[in-house]
Formats: sequence, C-alpha cells, structure tokens
Amino acid sequence: MSLVTLKEVLQEAERGGYAVGAFNTNNMEILQAIMETAEEERAPVILQASQGAIKYAGLPYITAMVRAAAAAATVPVVLHLDHGTSFEQAMLCLRHGFTSVMFDGSKYALADNIAQTQRVAEVAHAMGVSVEGELGKIGGTEDDISVDERDAFFTDPAEAEQFVAATGVDALAVAIGTAHGPYKGEPSLDFDRLAAIRDRVQVPLVLHGASGVPAESIRRAISLGVRKINIDTDIRQAFARAVKQVLQDSPAEYDPRKILGPAKAAMKEVIREKIRLFGSAGKA
Repeated sequence: MSLVTLKEVLQEAERGGYAVGAFNTNNMEILQAIMETAEEERAPVILQASQGAIKYAGLPYITAMVRAAAAAATVPVVLHLDHGTSFEQAMLCLRHGFTSVMFDGSKYALADNIAQTQRVAEVAHAMGVSVEGELGKIGGTEDDISVDERDAFFTDPAEAEQFVAATGVDALAVAIGTAHGPYKGEPSLDFDRLAAIRDRVQVPLVLHGASGVPAESIRRAISLGVRKINIDTDIRQAFARAVKQVLQDSPAEYDPRKILGPAKAAMKEVIREKIRLFGSAGKA
C-alpha cells in the first residue's frame, strides 16, 4: 500500500470516533515494531520522524525504510514530520515524500505562528500533503525542543479558532496539560479547555506527550475530539528496559540481533496496548 495523508486517516477516525497512534521512529527495530503491531491489530498508523531522528538516522534512510514498510503494508501508513521548526525543514521533508508535516510555531507570538504555519500549509497543500499546527506550548523536552514547565501555557480556545481559520491546517496540536518526556507525577488534563476548543475548531485535535497519561484520561480526550495521539517516551523506555535486561542476564552477549530482538518484542507490547486504548484496532 502506498503512503496516505494525515488528513485521510484522521477523517476516518473522526467518523469512527477513535484516535490514531502516532509513533516516533528512529531505527529499523522501532519501525518494525510499529508496523508489525499495526498489521497484527489491523490499525492505521502514523510513523513520525522528529528533527532529532532525522539528524540521527538521516532523512534518506528514514524515508527509504518507511517507504519499504508502507509498500509491504496492508494498513494505511502516514509518514509525518514531528515538530518541524522551520520552513526549510518542512520543504526538505516534502521533497523526500513525507505525506504530512507538522510546523511547530508555538514559540512565536500568535500572529507570527499563523504567518509561518500558513506559509508551510500553502506549499504542502499544493502538493497534496497534510499539515499539523501547534498552538500553546507543551512542557518537557522533545529532541532539540525544550520548554520549561514555567514557560508552558495552555491553548486558548478563541485563539485556536482564529489560528485554524487563518492557516487552514488539517490538525491542531493543543496544550491542555501533557508534557514531553517522563512525568514527575500523574498529569492533570484540562478537559473543560479541550471541550471549549472542540466547540470552536472543526479540525481533528492532537495530543502530544501522551506517554504516561492514564488510560481513562486518554479515553476522555478521545471523546472530546482528539484524533491523533503521539507516543514516544513509553516506546523508548520499553526499548531501554529490554536491552538492559539482556545485557544484565548475558553480559558477554555481543550479537545485536539477540540484544535488539527482545527490545522489539517489548516495544510491540507497548504499541499494541496503545492501539487498543485509542480504539483504532480493527479499523484498517
């Protein structure tokens, strides 16, 4: 199956009242874990490459791996730029065949965020590519992007309406209390704010920093219009735990297949749990 756009899978999710998992990939084992589980669960899937992943693996490598996976897939697959912070980065990903890009202009004032996101959207839409925007700052660290908890602020519903109308984005990432990276305690999400945003905004909403968010909170967010949910930290932690366990049990082991194989299995279980929680299992 060829790659599909973010808009396509989120429109189906909106009709079905579920969310689609957006899983970050950095290497072959992570990609295989995501794709094998999506196939087994018959779920659409969003494969995300952050700027950090692109620096680590190289854009040609990531694109080639995802294209190979999508060509063999029987479920819808989106290739998405996660937290792109420049027009140039978005254009580079478009040239390499991404079917969705996120422009993260959340660090800018509203007018500048609108102007820069709109610029990306004009080119991407002309190429048939979807665009995700972000309004409000999400705390924590995402590769090169770090937002101190004191500087994180929630999305204003009125500004969200203005932002979506002006930019024409296909999805909007909102800040309602989640954070990138591990949580210090249980996150408390502002569901009243999410409902107010949903009342004003007609595009699918996106929840970043969802690793570690309780299942009941995830279900409630989905009921209030969240259709794309980003998961990275939970997968990384499962990977690290499995690798450490192998090396602890077999310190003389040097075969990467025997070290990374259990890590892939551990990641698959996390991804499977998320897909079922999001309600996207059996939707492809």
